[in-house]
Amino acid sequence: MEMNQAKKVLLTSNGDEISVNIALHLAKRGCRLVLMGNECCLWSVREKIVDLTNNVALVEVVGLEMEEEREEAFDEAVDKAWKVFGHLDALVNCYAYEGKMQDHLQLPEEEFKKIVKVNFMAAWFLLKAVGRRMRDHKSGGSIVFMTTLLGAERGLYQGAAAYGSCLAGVQQLTRVSALEIGKHNIRVNAIARGLHLEDEFPKSVGKERAEKLVKQAMPLQRWLDVSDLASTVIYLISDGSRYMTGTTIFVDGAQSIVRPRLRSYM
Repeated sequence: MEMNQAKKVLLTSNGDEISVNIALHLAKRGCRLVLMGNECCLWSVREKIVDLTNNVALVEVVGLEMEEEREEAFDEAVDKAWKVFGHLDALVNCYAYEGKMQDHLQLPEEEFKKIVKVNFMAAWFLLKAVGRRMRDHKSGGSIVFMTTLLGAERGLYQGAAAYGSCLAGVQQLTRVSALEIGKHNIRVNAIARGLHLEDEFPKSVGKERAEKLVKQAMPLQRWLDVSDLASTVIYLISDGSRYMTGTTIFVDGAQSIVRPRLRSYM
């Protein structure tokens, strides 16, 4: 999907492989990027992207503590990001924190609060801050939330109740926000990605075992690769998806369809 113009994109990242790969693909398509999250981590990500694009990519960094409870902190950070390139065409929220898999009856209160703050409250605050500016600028735009199959009814697994509940909330936020702010020409969509080997569930069963059994358990016979998501993100922020909003797209290689089968194999 070709960009109709060089999109100005705010992308949140904790420096993980998935978000960095998405940022790199966006930069290669000519997007101007503002990376938001841990500033120290993201400066090295910026250098990597600039190097891999032969110093062509326009990438800036705005620091933000994603566990912050104050909405004002998110608004201030988004304001800085907005001013970098004059406005923003899209928000791609990739920042996530799952924590270790454990029985949710034993989940410590502080861990629960961290999961909720990073995965749901941050998404809410970012949507409001970016959405208000898109509305006032009368430019419209695209907001994309990266979630996983755990947020959907058909993609459940044990040990991540708080994380899954937050992702389900973000997927519902996607639908309701599309209904509320579509009148401002702001589109809101989500991606429910499949699991890859660095996720907590495959690690909990053991990487070697997960790699061995994946061919028997999954239709595409492999776990998600970090490069599998960029094309969907590019589509959702491009003008080619201008009539798509309120949708959660599954990019999971049918993992969510065969979850009971997957679980029995694992």
